[in-house]
Amino acid sequence: MNKLMNKLLMLVGLVVLTASVPLYVLAQTRSEEKILVGQVQSVDESGTELTLADGTKLLTPLGAQFNPGVLEKGMIVVAMYREQDDGRKVLTRLSRGQSEPVPEAPKRSE
Repeated sequence: MNKLMNKLLMLVGLVVLTASVPLYVLAQTRSEEKILVGQVQSVDESGTELTLADGTKLLTPLGAQFNPGVLEKGMIVVAMYREQDDGRKVLTRLSRGQSEPVPEAPKRSE
């Protein structure tokens, strides 16, 4: 009976450990994602590398590339990325920011 109980406890422990691994990996992945706002300096000819005005280089994920003409020099972008072990910054999301402040709406006289 004692051997059966030990086997059962080991099995339960293994199941709990196995179930928690994906949650740990997900938590680690989420915490590594960073965000930055910058101004586009250039996009390389292959369409896979974006350089910001401050010199930051952001790479597209493997097999992806920017469509020609979508990003222009001086455009403001909001980038989410993950930094790889070798220091490369791989984009996870990219959106165009506002390049000029929104003008204030005229006030209505009441």
